[in-house]
Amino acid sequence: MSSITKKIGWFTASCVLVSNIIGGGIFTTTGLMARDVGDPMLILLLWFVGALFALGGAMVYGELGAALPHAGGDYVYLREAYGPLVAFLSGWTSFTIGFGAAVAASAISFSSYALRVVPIEDEEGWVAKGLSLSLLWIATILHCRGVGAGGRMQLLLTTTKVVAIGGLILGGLAAVAGHWDHLLARPIVQQSTLGTSAIALVIVTYCYLGWNVAGYIAADIADARRILPKIMIGGTAFVAVIYLLLNVVYLSALSITELASEPIVPVAEKAAAALWGPQSGRLVAAVLCLSIAGAVSAMTWAGPRVYWAMARDGMISPWLARLHPRTAAPDRAIVFQSLWASMLILSGTFEQLLVYSGLVLSLFLALTLSTIFRLRSTTVVDPSQYQAPFYPLLPATLVIGAAALVIYSLIQRPTESLYGAATVLSGIPLYYFWRRRQGPYQSKPR
Repeated sequence: MSSITKKIGWFTASCVLVSNIIGGGIFTTTGLMARDVGDPMLILLLWFVGALFALGGAMVYGELGAALPHAGGDYVYLREAYGPLVAFLSGWTSFTIGFGAAVAASAISFSSYALRVVPIEDEEGWVAKGLSLSLLWIATILHCRGVGAGGRMQLLLTTTKVVAIGGLILGGLAAVAGHWDHLLARPIVQQSTLGTSAIALVIVTYCYLGWNVAGYIAADIADARRILPKIMIGGTAFVAVIYLLLNVVYLSALSITELASEPIVPVAEKAAAALWGPQSGRLVAAVLCLSIAGAVSAMTWAGPRVYWAMARDGMISPWLARLHPRTAAPDRAIVFQSLWASMLILSGTFEQLLVYSGLVLSLFLALTLSTIFRLRSTTVVDPSQYQAPFYPLLPATLVIGAAALVIYSLIQRPTESLYGAATVLSGIPLYYFWRRRQGPYQSKPR
């Protein structure tokens, strides 16, 4: 087969994107911002700025996806713009951190919330690990059965969780209607520094990341050249509205002092308890389980398309380039990622990866956004297709913003930055090892 069979339409692809963005971050991070920033209106402003950044990124990625609607997403764009080495390092980072560690962390978060819904004694932690592995391998099996089975699961998880989140938003807005004292209160921090605001914006930006996931599964989408930009931009805008409304509920239900008090992380549960009583915590935990399960499914679908594309290009073992003869799913690549995530779940070493994942992902985000300048100067971008507006100002602003996050992380967290650089650079000897085995690089036709 020359490509992965196209089977899904815009709605299922949008479900993948929405689920990939909405994980657990929106339900937990506002408390950290309340502690560090201390100003409810500034917190809302930062979430709005994050939404603008995400929408701008989706516009640029929409052009890249329309120009190169192949499996692999960022890997493909970097390969065409900067060559195989940079593309390989992007794929290596996706495997170790971007998808592998993120899937493991999300699966473990799922089990922790599931044990709040149904309290079970788990002193040794094996019940939690069993739940995490069960979620991961159920998603793996279904996605190995093809985009039909995987798409139906994604559709069910995403629609259910969006309805549940919508219920939280509507119920919360109805409960706080006319009571905006907390939202309009004076800040508890006398003056938020640029540094604390920058850190808060970094947190917000990471909660929005994922708008590019549709590009990874572009080869699964019917008429991808035409509808990918609409999926990326529309799906990101939809998530931005959800994020802003949820924060209005949080900041109206609780004072900034209450949000910043211990426990800080379970913001959604604290807000629900304030609105509907302490028993509502289980309801919120159930919504979080749905949200995280959808994210695990989306990453189990998208990530392996990168390794499949790399294997087709001869950058890694051709064993991973197989498509199942019946389902046309890259089943070996899917199992490969899930085995790595399972090892991280069992060992717990994924926590060290996640500490510096933001730096590495921001670096490749800046690189990928910059590919639009290279690709527009070639024949890759067709002027008759979708093109990002406000060129070159929009992509230049986004690249500078992403690069600023990298520089700020280098200054503030040099140790984690060193680990991140080591992870990326460790891919270089692997790249040359496979180059010697496979011979001169040649991109396979799509």
